[in-house]
Amino acid sequence: MASVSLSEAEKVYIMHGVQEDLRVDGRGCEDYRCVEVETDVVSNTSGSARVRLGHTDILVGVKAEMGTPRLERPDEGYLEFFVDCSANATPEFEGRGGDDLGMEIASTLCRIFNNRSSVDLKSLCISPREHCWVLYVDVLLLECGGNLFDAISIAVKAALFNTRIPKVRVLEDEEGSEDIELSDDPYDCMQLSVENVPCIVTLCKIGCRHVVDATLQEEACSLASLLVSVTSKGVVTCMRKVGKGSLDPESIFEMMETGKRVGKVLHTSLQDVLRKEESLGPERPKVGFLG
Repeated sequence: MASVSLSEAEKVYIMHGVQEDLRVDGRGCEDYRCVEVETDVVSNTSGSARVRLGHTDILVGVKAEMGTPRLERPDEGYLEFFVDCSANATPEFEGRGGDDLGMEIASTLCRIFNNRSSVDLKSLCISPREHCWVLYVDVLLLECGGNLFDAISIAVKAALFNTRIPKVRVLEDEEGSEDIELSDDPYDCMQLSVENVPCIVTLCKIGCRHVVDATLQEEACSLASLLVSVTSKGVVTCMRKVGKGSLDPESIFEMMETGKRVGKVLHTSLQDVLRKEESLGPERPKVGFLG
């Protein structure tokens, strides 16, 4: 993960500010930076989104393809995640420097999103044990400016909201074999429900307090962080501790409560932006370098 070098005086300055609920950029401990969300930015995908959170820039594309259901879940489709850490994001990702981080992020995303409580996987099934939709979710890290997991989860949810899957009819011939027919109408498609899709809220422990949406400088002052995936109703679906430091039970409980409170506000704001952008239709103006 991208990192910065700070002197001891800089770390003390940041830590003392956090204790007073005043961060270097003027935010409080529970405040996010401005989040820019744009959907439908890549033309050759089933759904896509670009999210910019501070200096963190994420691009996500979703491709729906037909596959075979997994043996343990014969009546469900599934999601596959791939994370590419671009060398343009930070020099540390040059060569194979970003491979370990990419696999770590992909594993976390699969654990959080690829389950029945997050996405209606049964709606992705075409014919039990025979055919299903497989959603390949590709995540590209364009720039790293701290708080990667939160930005990626927002981008994944926005891309899934933008995903359109063609409607399929299963026909049987006289011999009983099945034939699959895809609709020719590009508007005759299925939209995924993202109501229960969680977002990740990362809480970094700095001194005796914790902050959300940490910058690279704040991450350098934190020895332990807690990733909390929260639904729009404030339900925690997954937790994971990262970092070399430890967290006491009381701190974990406080961080969970903060994560639930902040996560509900984050979901509300994101849903408002996504609905507003969808209401503009295909004629909405494109912004950014992908416009």
